[in-house]
Amino acid sequence: MVHYIENEYLTLGVKSFGCEITSLISKETGYEFMWQGNPDIWSGQAPILFPIIGRLIDDKYTLSGKEYTLEKHGFARRLEWEFLGSEGSSMAFRLTENDDTLTMYPYSFEVIVRYSLHGKTLRVNHEVINKNDGTMYFSLGAHPAFNCEIGDKITFNVEEKFLTEKIDLVRSLRLPEKVAVEQDGATITITNDIFNEDALILSNFKSEYLTIHSNNNRRKIKFTLGGAPYLGIWAKPGAPYVCIEPWYGVNDSTEKKADFSQKDAINALGKGETFIFEWTAEFTE
Repeated sequence: MVHYIENEYLTLGVKSFGCEITSLISKETGYEFMWQGNPDIWSGQAPILFPIIGRLIDDKYTLSGKEYTLEKHGFARRLEWEFLGSEGSSMAFRLTENDDTLTMYPYSFEVIVRYSLHGKTLRVNHEVINKNDGTMYFSLGAHPAFNCEIGDKITFNVEEKFLTEKIDLVRSLRLPEKVAVEQDGATITITNDIFNEDALILSNFKSEYLTIHSNNNRRKIKFTLGGAPYLGIWAKPGAPYVCIEPWYGVNDSTEKKADFSQKDAINALGKGETFIFEWTAEFTE
């Protein structure tokens, strides 16, 4: 089911399945900012990545001596979320463990995602709550896909010199070497082939936000990164969208770790603690 909120400027639709944004429309122009999930190209729109990001080696991990299987990007995007209700221009959804998730990820948890509209800005707030007696290990990331065209530009608020992780295209794992990203100062241009080697996976950046600029009109999206240590930028090569993906976590490298607690960029949350991550997108036409 799709749930909607709106304000003077925007109308937002979110599916309860996956808690995934499915539409964000400008009331002024009728323009749809979100990729509409053409299954011939990529059926996703804005999946929430939990409790892992990317792929594990052989889709498996070991925790406290026991092996578990968990598919790429985790299970949150493949489950029905509980709709907690809406009030004014905000709404919230919740996901908790069930018998199936416990076979893949042996933790009791609560994830609450709140969507709210403030003028021409969308705010998305995530809370992860540890309901276990001990430490819970997890990753959390966003994956919204915005409509764009080849030639559009992504500009960071600080000039960066980016290196992207190099990816094993068969296993979707990070390789030891990194490669330079073609850019002009703080700007990356979306080209037909920029994603031929999979996503750009960036780290060690200083920017707090980036802006997607249309090459053909004044339309732009200012996207805050929420302090995430990794940023994925991705689309199917040549497709008319771009995913902006702040990540608290990252896909496995080819170096196997003995325990899930040692996974690269994993987050540790103590008993009863809450982890908060928020991104925003401001839309200008």
